[in-house]
Amino acid sequence: MAKTPSSATPETSQFLHVGCGLKQKNQTTPGFNTEQWSEIRLDLDPQVKPDIVGSIVSMPNLKDQSVNAIFSSHNIEHLYPHEVPLAMAEFKRVLKPDGFVVMTCPDLQSVCAVIAEDKLTEPLYTSPAGPIAPVDIVFGYRTAIAAGNTFMAHRCGFTQKVLAGQLRAAGFLSIASIRRHHPFYDIWAVASIAPLSEAEIQALVKLHLPVKVA
Repeated sequence: MAKTPSSATPETSQFLHVGCGLKQKNQTTPGFNTEQWSEIRLDLDPQVKPDIVGSIVSMPNLKDQSVNAIFSSHNIEHLYPHEVPLAMAEFKRVLKPDGFVVMTCPDLQSVCAVIAEDKLTEPLYTSPAGPIAPVDIVFGYRTAIAAGNTFMAHRCGFTQKVLAGQLRAAGFLSIASIRRHHPFYDIWAVASIAPLSEAEIQALVKLHLPVKVA
C-alpha cells in the first residue's frame, strides 16, 4: 500500500523513488537523505518489497500532484523508446506544481567513445556485482540477465542532450544536467515543473547532483 500524503508531517515533503530496487532513502541523494523528506518506493519487482508495485509508464496508484519530488536512478533505460514520453508525462502528472525530478542513467556518448576503441567487452571498472564492460552499460548487466532477471535489460539509451530534450518535451521548464566519464559513464539531471532562477536551480544541483554544473 502506498504511503499517502497525509502520512507526512507538516515539516516533511514526500519524494517518489521509482525503480528503487533494493535501495532505500539513504542511497538516493544527500538532499533527499534528511528528516525533511519521506520516501515512497516504487518498483516492478515485488521481491524488492516496494511500497507500490508498478511501472513508471503508468502509476494509477498515485494521484495527480501528490508528491514533491521524484528520484529516478538507472531505470528509464529499461523502457522502450516510445515509453519514455509516457514515463516523463507520468512524472509530471504526479508532481506538485513546485515539484522537481532528479534523474540519472547511463551516458551513451562516453560509453560509445570506449566502444569505438574496440573495447566492447573489456571491463571498465568493478562494481559490487562484478566487472562492468561497455556492453553491460549499453544493453544491461549480462550476469543478472543470464540469471533470469530480465528487468535488467536495457531497451533504449540517452545522451545528455537527448535526456534534457525529453524532459523539456514533457513540460519541465528548468533543467540542469551533467555527464561524467570514467569510472561513472552516467548522466545526471534535475528538472522542475516551474521556472526557476539560476540561483534556485543551482541550489537543487548542490543538494542532488554529484558535482556542480558549470
